[in-house]
Amino acid sequence: MLKYPQGLNKQGKHFSNEKVVKKTEHNTAKNVSNMVKSKTAVKFGKRGMNFEAEINATNDYYLSRNIAVIHKKPTPIQIVKVDYPQRSRAKITEAYFRQASTTDYSGVYRGRYIDFEAKETQQKTSFPLKNFHEHQIVHMTKVLEQKGIAFVLLHFASLGETYYLPSENLISFYHEKKGLKSIPLDYIKKHAYPLSSNQIPRIPYLEIVNQLCEVN
Repeated sequence: MLKYPQGLNKQGKHFSNEKVVKKTEHNTAKNVSNMVKSKTAVKFGKRGMNFEAEINATNDYYLSRNIAVIHKKPTPIQIVKVDYPQRSRAKITEAYFRQASTTDYSGVYRGRYIDFEAKETQQKTSFPLKNFHEHQIVHMTKVLEQKGIAFVLLHFASLGETYYLPSENLISFYHEKKGLKSIPLDYIKKHAYPLSSNQIPRIPYLEIVNQLCEVN
């Protein structure tokens, strides 16, 4: 079980511990209801993982062809309790996130440092600002100050649309429109770059990097 600082989950929402209902030979109606909810949660998780999996596949493509070296950042955790169900196996049963994560991916492309965040939403007309945290905005600002390349990939799952939004635009909107709860899709279409879902690579974000940035 992973515990977030101050009772927050990765999206910044408060969470509560959920009981895991074990399947028995004689399930009660309550057990069946909980199992249905569990399946729904799994489906939602898979839906979120699809976008991440496509990015990872794209990064693997770039790496295998010696185009770029970009990886997903590991989230540092503090292990608290470990069980040993077998002598040769260890199972982490309790851990804490040691610090807030910055962005999802980082690496190098033609001598330039690349750093980006990937976000997904089911909404159709805007992108929730709550998906971005102050420390992430600060991090991307510092990357830009060091002449790095920083951006966010925004995926509208319901629309099947993905956009490359330069961090400069996100940072500007974040500071100027703090009263707003979301980024309108119209703003994204005006300032971001649509990404077509190719077969290989799945999300060709380096094509936009080539257009916008000076790379050798």
